[in-house]
Amino acid sequence: MDILYIMALIAFLPILLAIVMMTVFSWPARNVMPCAWVVALIIGYFVWRVEPIHIAASTVFGFLSAFNILIIIFGAILILNTLKKSGAMDAINRGFHGISPDRRIQTIIIGWMFGSFIEGAAGFGTPAAVAGPLLVGLGFPPLAAAMIALVLNSTAVSFGAAGTPVIGGIAAAMKDTIVPQIGVDAWLPFLHTVGIWSAIPHAIVGIFVPLVAICMLTSFFGPDEKKGIKYGLAAVPFAIFSGLAFTMPFLLTSIFLGPEFPSIIGALVGLPIVVLAAKSGFLVPMDPWDFPPEERWESNWKDMELAKSEASSMPLWLAWFPYFLIALILVITRIPAFGLKDILLAQTIRWVDIMGSGIDYSLPFLYLPGTIPFMLVAIAIIFIHKMPITKVKEAWVVTFKQLAGATIALLFAVAMVQVMVQSDVNLKNIDGMMITMSTATAQIVGGAWPFVSPFVGALGTFVSGSNTVSNILFSSFQYEVAYHLGICGTVILAMQNVGGAVGNMLCIHNVVAACATVGLAKAEGIIIRRNFIPAAMYTIAVGLFSLIVIYGNFASGTMLQPL
Repeated sequence: MDILYIMALIAFLPILLAIVMMTVFSWPARNVMPCAWVVALIIGYFVWRVEPIHIAASTVFGFLSAFNILIIIFGAILILNTLKKSGAMDAINRGFHGISPDRRIQTIIIGWMFGSFIEGAAGFGTPAAVAGPLLVGLGFPPLAAAMIALVLNSTAVSFGAAGTPVIGGIAAAMKDTIVPQIGVDAWLPFLHTVGIWSAIPHAIVGIFVPLVAICMLTSFFGPDEKKGIKYGLAAVPFAIFSGLAFTMPFLLTSIFLGPEFPSIIGALVGLPIVVLAAKSGFLVPMDPWDFPPEERWESNWKDMELAKSEASSMPLWLAWFPYFLIALILVITRIPAFGLKDILLAQTIRWVDIMGSGIDYSLPFLYLPGTIPFMLVAIAIIFIHKMPITKVKEAWVVTFKQLAGATIALLFAVAMVQVMVQSDVNLKNIDGMMITMSTATAQIVGGAWPFVSPFVGALGTFVSGSNTVSNILFSSFQYEVAYHLGICGTVILAMQNVGGAVGNMLCIHNVVAACATVGLAKAEGIIIRRNFIPAAMYTIAVGLFSLIVIYGNFASGTMLQPL
């Protein structure tokens, strides 16, 4: 066997260990990830010959990066618990029953529409951290809320955080390569073109994402008398309508405005349409679907006792006001035109050149959504909803308790990733573990690369926890493969971007974070195993689309044809 393939198999071992132990043996992530980190450390030192000081620096950087994620999780949990203790969650629950008591409809409105808006504004795991707890507050089993929030946070991800995966990820990786070929003036049109080719397969497959999500919901979480895929399929008209309500403005925005706003505008246009349709009963199934009573929930649907919602007669507008504030603050602090983004990013704590490794860490403590808007709004709620101090204390105490379970898992998951990513600095002067795995894959599949390219993007997100990071890691590699195969590099870069979004459904970081926000400590393996099904379906569909576009010469007018 070629040495490249052997090295690729070795590089894959930490990921394989994590997948097998969590999905086959149902180990919780807090037990698995330290073991996976140790395996990555051993491989880095003995096989890649990474110096101990660099491994230590990579680990420290991983721990510190995990702290950034934990701040987001803490803020998201705190919002939910504060709203429960203020009585707002009880009012929101009553309001949703006024729109529709059907859990399938609630899933689509919150997870698909509202979650896509939050993704477009903030990205980086924020939607699952907001939508998951909100679904729990409405009475969803925590396992269902986490699983479905992750599935529905997929199509919008390639343009999340105001287009960061394209204008931050692909741009950062490819500018020095592409500009000499096409010129500076063509650089922004090139990114626009990548965005369009990213949006087209998303718009096609995304139409069916709400349907897949509710079919999973009814198959795994229905009462005995209403359990199965047919109860999801009963809502086909509304699910497809909701898919179109988001993906059509999403696609048109990518074509006419660029990669910054497709997810934001898709959700802003689609959300009121879907809410009005649900409220008027348009395409809504006649027979509402609900979960079994809580006393009949399966044991793994809920790990720990969550904060109970306080009964209240709060007006619905007042109960929803904190979420309006969150959305508003995310928009005005994430879109550069408002001028606040640079101000918040300037307030950053940095550790440059950790242990002399060349690795730099930054903590933009005001820009992280965990602080602004989550903690800021949580504090504002105290005054807006006139909460007694005893209820405030209860909310904060239970939040710290919920966070404890995710801390170890996240620390070592991110540390493992960084040891693998930073292994490109080694005494052997060879490619790091991530590129080695991808290079071996490229040699194996050859001309079938258009089909495989979105899977590489998904792998990058599965490991790194970010579509943007996946694009930074693999865009140059994807383009080089396209160049050597003589196929359109622009479309292949777009497939990398799309695959990176799909990987968001089951990446370890996001699964651990989503579980933490809904109070689950041992369900990561179940979610990864179940979410693999829609993720595989989505990626296969995009891969087939890529083959048709590339070999059917449908991209013949696209920039960066084979030279």
